[in-house]
Amino acid sequence: MQLRPLGRSGLSVPPLCFGGNVFGWTADEPTSFALLDRLLEQGFTFIDTADVYSRWVPGHSGGESETILGRWFRDRGSRDRIVLATKVGMEMGEGRKGLRAAYIERAVEESLRRLQTDRIDLYQSHVDDPETPIEETLAAYDRLIRAGKVRAIGASNFSAARLQEALDVAARTGLPRYESLQPEYSLAAREGYEAELEPLCRREGIGVISYFSLAAGFLTGKYREAGAAAGRAREVRVAPYLNPKGFALLRELDAVAEAHGATPAQVAIAWLVARPGLTAPIASATSLAQLDELIAGARLSLDPAAIARLDAASRDGIRE
Repeated sequence: MQLRPLGRSGLSVPPLCFGGNVFGWTADEPTSFALLDRLLEQGFTFIDTADVYSRWVPGHSGGESETILGRWFRDRGSRDRIVLATKVGMEMGEGRKGLRAAYIERAVEESLRRLQTDRIDLYQSHVDDPETPIEETLAAYDRLIRAGKVRAIGASNFSAARLQEALDVAARTGLPRYESLQPEYSLAAREGYEAELEPLCRREGIGVISYFSLAAGFLTGKYREAGAAAGRAREVRVAPYLNPKGFALLRELDAVAEAHGATPAQVAIAWLVARPGLTAPIASATSLAQLDELIAGARLSLDPAAIARLDAASRDGIRE
């Protein structure tokens, strides 16, 4: 498998990143360990998590995903084989949020403890914090990099204007720059990334690791009629795609999948992997069968005609 550079960070990653949001949520610890073992066995060594995962679950307080990852690192002795990405900045309760220097320096220690490691390969600002000066945030990250606790930094959920501003501050001050961006991006949700973020990232050599790569499951093809997601955990995220444009996209996915002997989900992942400037889509799984499907998608090569067909079917957007 050919690894890809992650921006100018010096990190090299496989063309698929596993989303660790499921660890301790929809995947219990034994299932999480089995998924991680299979990932490593197949050579997919890029894992993304966050301190806030999975605070939204009743009875959880955040840190559950990092804790399970840390136990797996300890039990398998696998830390040195993994490119580990985590995030800071989302609401953790009791005023713990944002990108102030003091909070970052506290939060990183908590993540390192849960992860049972001495360094984080990619530490990401989970969401922009307009109330904190960018220079303060980057200076905090600089201290962590100099201390060997962080190797590179990235941004998630930033607008193009704010990412450019951060890049300008880094260039002016000599502080570390964001080497990656984590935006929402998929065949079903193209406009938010392609309009301004994609040209900026390609121009500046920023690595891109997209989330919601399967549009909350819509691109697997399991929701094929209005109301199909009613009562499900992902109803709110899937409902905007359940319209004539969305169903037309699924028909095109079906056709391309049939021609390639693949599934719609595999084709949706392969389309992302083939996108110029995109480093690695993020996707998660809660079973070995789902994980194997994701891996097969990352290895699937789409011909130019198939890519053009999918481009045309999704170009004008499908969300209501």
